[in-house]
Amino acid sequence: MIQLDLKSRKSIYEQVIDGFKELITRGVLHAGDKLPSVRELSRTLTVNPNTIQKAYRQLEADRYIYTVSGLGCFVSEKPEAPDLSKAAAIYEAIEDNVKQLRYLGVADDEIRARLEEIACRKGVEG
Repeated sequence: MIQLDLKSRKSIYEQVIDGFKELITRGVLHAGDKLPSVRELSRTLTVNPNTIQKAYRQLEADRYIYTVSGLGCFVSEKPEAPDLSKAAAIYEAIEDNVKQLRYLGVADDEIRARLEEIACRKGVEG
């Protein structure tokens, strides 16, 4: 399900969050799907349960998952209206990455084509 890179500069907590976000946005996990329990995932990934609990709390705060007391964590429905503050932060990150691509010498036409290709891929929409 989720692969951890122990040599990564990202913390395990961030890798767990990013892993679930990717699975959800790519459509591998769907609304209503149950996530592994904290204990189960901590055993599978051989990490401290507190790390998994912290990641699940952040995923819930970001509205990717929700918790049902006594039953576990589940993938949330895709929001009907965008969270404009989070969207603004993501747009800012895209802008920073475009600047880096330009610095590396990538032509604007290539950047535009790649962004269009990415935008046209099916994920949560499909």
